[in-house]
Amino acid sequence: MTELLNAFLTFIKSQVAANLLRAIIIAGLGFALSRLVSASVMRAVGRYVDAQQGMILRRVIYYLLLMLFMVSALRELGFSLGALLGAAGVLSVAIGFASQTSASNLISGLFLIGERSFQVGDLVQVGGTTGEVLSIDLLSVKLRTFDNLYVRIPNETMIKSEVTTLTRFPIRRLDLQIGVAYKENVSRVREVLMGVADGNPLCLEEPRPRFFFVGFGDSSLNMQFSLWVKKENFLELKTGILEEIKVAFDREKIEIPFPHISIYAGSETTPLPVLVKGEIDVNESRKAAVDLSPGKE
Repeated sequence: MTELLNAFLTFIKSQVAANLLRAIIIAGLGFALSRLVSASVMRAVGRYVDAQQGMILRRVIYYLLLMLFMVSALRELGFSLGALLGAAGVLSVAIGFASQTSASNLISGLFLIGERSFQVGDLVQVGGTTGEVLSIDLLSVKLRTFDNLYVRIPNETMIKSEVTTLTRFPIRRLDLQIGVAYKENVSRVREVLMGVADGNPLCLEEPRPRFFFVGFGDSSLNMQFSLWVKKENFLELKTGILEEIKVAFDREKIEIPFPHISIYAGSETTPLPVLVKGEIDVNESRKAAVDLSPGKE
């Protein structure tokens, strides 16, 4: 036991132990200072850059400073910088061949960041997925859907797919498809819809709401009512305006039809015979009574 203790004390006093201790201290300072400096820079320039640019800037500063401290720590342990760079080059080539998909996602991520077709906080639609952009990283884009699901989409998929940015512009148009019965007056329906839009504070006065008579449907007169709204109020207006239109139509006795079928035999043909079920039962009973009467065979 004494020999082990003496060996440990000898190691502590040796140059190797001193170098190891200095390397640990440098690495610890590197982690702390990298976080502190990157956060300080973000607070200083945060008002001049958007969320995505700030995220990229913070990561670049953090990893650059951390790499410098790690190299200094390795030099304290006796590693040569030239040997490290050579090993890193060989390792990069090996990783590149082994992970071609990751390399494709990395290049696609650089294009996404440079193109800036959408940013952190935007609502985007990719295929059948719609959600808020949480981050645009070098390998993938992270989304949060409306039902609070976390979705990761590879950058290569984003580049190859059609991406719709729902919040790119400050205002959006809400298109409502509305059908009314054939007996209704189209001009009166237009007046009622315009009155509903004028009474809703979320509906913008400029651009003005637009009314379109689309055509004749199977069981209704088809119309489109288009409203403009600020992007942050889109869902609220879409929900509220439909309820207000239903209330207004009920108040003005405007019928919203349901699909039905009318049978028309033509003016030159004889009327179609229609028998009520009760009448059919009576006729059948009378016929049966005659058939069973005495003297009938």
